[in-house]
Amino acid sequence: MHENEVAKIIVDTAHAIHKHIGPGLLESAYENALAFDLQEKGLNVLQQHPMPFIYKDVKLDVGYRLDLLVENKVIVEIKSVDSLAPVHFAQTLTYLKLSDLKLGLLINFNTKYFKEGIHRLVNNL
Repeated sequence: MHENEVAKIIVDTAHAIHKHIGPGLLESAYENALAFDLQEKGLNVLQQHPMPFIYKDVKLDVGYRLDLLVENKVIVEIKSVDSLAPVHFAQTLTYLKLSDLKLGLLINFNTKYFKEGIHRLVNNL
């Protein structure tokens, strides 16, 4: 399955969660709901997946974790904040570069309308 196909399933599923639950919960609630629903759809989902940090050919254990890694192709970073800051976009892009993956979704569930909270970030896609 191509990254874009995986992303469509993720976005549709996240939209359904937002419609059902609405804004106002902690990130962990949305993360667990999204992981559960995606797994129910047969997708491989890793939660809080460790992200290695390699500096000068040395692997450093600094504790970076991806919220969700779906089908080993799409990184999903979940937020539940009043508004996304530039650092949220930079974090997702950096995770894409460090993992050498091509597509990331930054989803802020704390919005009135879901479309305001979904952002697609790419790395050489």
